[in-house]
Order: sequence, then C-alpha cells, then structure tokens
Amino acid sequence: MTEISTGMMVFVRCGAMLLAFPVFSSPQFPVRLRIALALMVSVIVTPGVANAGVSELPFWDLVIAFVKEVGVGLLMGGVAKVAFHALELFAGLVGVEIGLNTASVFNPLMESRTEAFGTLTYLLGAMLLFTLDLHHWMLGAFQSSFKLLPLQHATLSMPLYHNIVARTSQVFQSGLIMAAPVMAISFLISLIFAMLNRAVPSMNVFAESFGFRILAGLLVFGLTLNLTAQHAANYLRRLPDDLSQVARLLSLS
Repeated sequence: MTEISTGMMVFVRCGAMLLAFPVFSSPQFPVRLRIALALMVSVIVTPGVANAGVSELPFWDLVIAFVKEVGVGLLMGGVAKVAFHALELFAGLVGVEIGLNTASVFNPLMESRTEAFGTLTYLLGAMLLFTLDLHHWMLGAFQSSFKLLPLQHATLSMPLYHNIVARTSQVFQSGLIMAAPVMAISFLISLIFAMLNRAVPSMNVFAESFGFRILAGLLVFGLTLNLTAQHAANYLRRLPDDLSQVARLLSLS
C-alpha cells in the first residue's frame, strides 16, 4: 500500500509536468498517450523514491499533498516551456521587422493559425529538443528532483521568486540576441531610405522599402539560421539543470 501511494504521488508530479511541458502539452499530443507516458515514468522512477508515508495522512492532508505535487509538476513544466517562449519572441520580432507578421499558417502542434516564423521556430525548438536527446536528460533531472525535493516538502520562497523573475528576463534577452541580425539590417534599410527621402522628396519611400526589407530580411535570416539554431540549442541544453535548480529552490524553507 505504501509503494502504491508513493507511486501515485510520483504519477501526479509527472503528469502535471507533462501537462505544461513543451511539445507534450500540445493539443495535438493525445491525452491517453500523455497519461500512459506519465504512468510509465512513474513506474520506472518510484522504486528509487523514498517512502512518503502518504497512506498514513488524514484525508485533507492527503489532498494538500497531492495539490503540492501538482504545483511542483506544473512549475517544472513551465520552466521548461520558458525556452520556447524565447523562440516565440524571436519569431515575433523577426516577423515585425521583415513585414511578414500578417502571414499565418496552421501550426499542427498548437492546432491554431500562427505567424509563419512562429510555426517555423516552434518546430525548430521541438526538433532540437529530441535531436539533442534532451528528453532523456529531462527524465534524469525529473528522477533526481525527488532527491532534491522529497514528496510533501515543497515550499515557496523568495529565492524561487527571484529565480523565476530572472528566467523571465532571460526570455527577452535570448529573443533579442537571436533576432539582432535581422533587426540590424532592418534598421540599416530604414536609414538608407530615410536618406533617399531627403534626396528625392517625391519618392514614396514607405511603399518602396517593403520589397527591399523583405528580401534583405529573408536573406539575413537564412544566413544566420545556423547561429540561431546554435544559440537555441545552448539555451535548451540548460533545461535539465534548470529543473534541478527549481526543485532545489522549492525545498528551501
């Protein structure tokens, strides 16, 4: 009975994490498969988890314990999803600078229509997540989270709050770094056409600059896509350590 109750707690934390985890939280990902994956992970991880003594708790204390594990799982999955928010910010900045932000396509992972660059970067992040074998590293980080944060010991603290705020600022920093080349060429084109407007006042600079902005933006985007992928890969490689750090901060009283 004790092993079953501990396994249920592990299943709740894993299921909540997958509910917010990128790619697995997609509406296109079957719910039954997500539940089966959480069940399989809990079966693998539970033998190495210390006994939580859940079966001895009163009913309301048991409910509070399960709510805590749901919160821990959602927070861990949300931290992993922050990296994809950086890619979405990068896609939005590139779309605005090039002028193709109104072009939308169907995103199969979100079951909705999003900007073309948004879908491209989301698929790029999903590809890097599995190509770099990060899903296995994330599984290892999830297993080690029970040593850093035992069951029923999650608490909120100011260091955790500061850590979440710092991660939010890193989203904007990473998005700006990846979009910097396209933003630079867009600014250069705007400067050139502003000078042409002073030299030829009769010229419709606003309309004429669209073609050059799209052509130069796409060219720079294609030439720097390898650097963008490398920066995104370096950002994604930190995810296992980020999960461990969040679990460590949640254990602080």
